[in-house]
Amino acid sequence: MLNRRKFLRNSVLTGAISPIALMSCQENEGTSIQEDNQDTQSKTTPLVIATWNNVGACEAAYAVLNKKGSALDAVEAGAKVPEADPKDQSVGYGGRPDRDGKVTLDACIMDKEGNCGSVVFLEDFKHPISVARKVMEETPHVILAGQGAKQFALAQGFQEENILTDQSKKEWETWKKDAAYQPVINIENHDTIGLVTIDAEGDIAGACTTSGAAYKMRGRVGDSPIIGAGMFVDNEVGGAAATGLGEAVLKSLGSFLIVELMRQGMSPQAACEEAVMRIVRKQPDHVNLQVGYLAVDKKGNYGGFSIQPGFVYYIQDENGGQLIKAPSHL
Repeated sequence: MLNRRKFLRNSVLTGAISPIALMSCQENEGTSIQEDNQDTQSKTTPLVIATWNNVGACEAAYAVLNKKGSALDAVEAGAKVPEADPKDQSVGYGGRPDRDGKVTLDACIMDKEGNCGSVVFLEDFKHPISVARKVMEETPHVILAGQGAKQFALAQGFQEENILTDQSKKEWETWKKDAAYQPVINIENHDTIGLVTIDAEGDIAGACTTSGAAYKMRGRVGDSPIIGAGMFVDNEVGGAAATGLGEAVLKSLGSFLIVELMRQGMSPQAACEEAVMRIVRKQPDHVNLQVGYLAVDKKGNYGGFSIQPGFVYYIQDENGGQLIKAPSHL
């Protein structure tokens, strides 16, 4: 069995643990994952975890799980809720446009087998998560982009439609007066969604969907559709998702990092903290941006951490739903 003392000793020898992660391992003793030769699936109940206050998405995903549906079907159902909500101005229909007034969408999805699909710079479709799933299931590729992604979506029967709402257009026209690009810390708390689900069989899936940073340069793609950055799952270990400034997440592939840290024995909470600290140590401008991570392991233990205060995540299981305020570095 990989006990805490052995893990901490190995980590110190390899230099792979930060002071804050060391503290977290101590605080979370008893909830860390993975004991050798232990069947974790037998102790796992259906669970949904999502960035921000995405109650509707979690409810939709859990409804699928509650009917013995798959984790993959659940994450797609959950992601489609904010994608269809015009009030959610950083996801799908109603998303804020780029600086040229065009709404471009990014999404990715990943199943229990490690299969994954992604679309980037997709225009004129309300549900990029469903197109991403088709990329995973119907093509030999992982990512389709721009016009190619659009052609594929049309060939798969998805309906083209205008997804720029009057409200988002009005805000863009106001922005053009000064045209100053300045990402706002925690603006994501109404929007971009990363989900991880565990179904009744103990299988894990993940999804992430967004319209990206408001008024971004034409063609900009953030972390959300990139496997290992915006989201990553491994059915042997658990899953993680990111939110915040995508450029910061991309530089460290935080979601993949978190899952690998959990594989090595860290709790989800400690792994999220270490992933944030990688950004803090390597990116001097971290004081001016926000990144938040959430994670869940194979047993259903979970955690979250962010650079700035304000990041929250929502979890739903057999005991109902709960909004959790994540601790932060600053």
